[in-house]
Amino acid sequence: MFGKAKDPVCGMKVTEKTAAATSEHMGRVHYFCSTSCKEKFEKNPTKYMKMEERKGGCCG
Repeated sequence: MFGKAKDPVCGMKVTEKTAAATSEHMGRVHYFCSTSCKEKFEKNPTKYMKMEERKGGCCG
């Protein structure tokens, strides 16, 4: 069984092994459902690090 993670941008749950993209920030790996979510995160990671859980779908 593979680990699950929450995309910090859109809140979608992704499987770590098959995530569309990853990014390391402050020693922690973040997993993303799409490259567009990764790009948004990398432009302003602290914005997404502080967000509380959001409801919504994928933003591809």
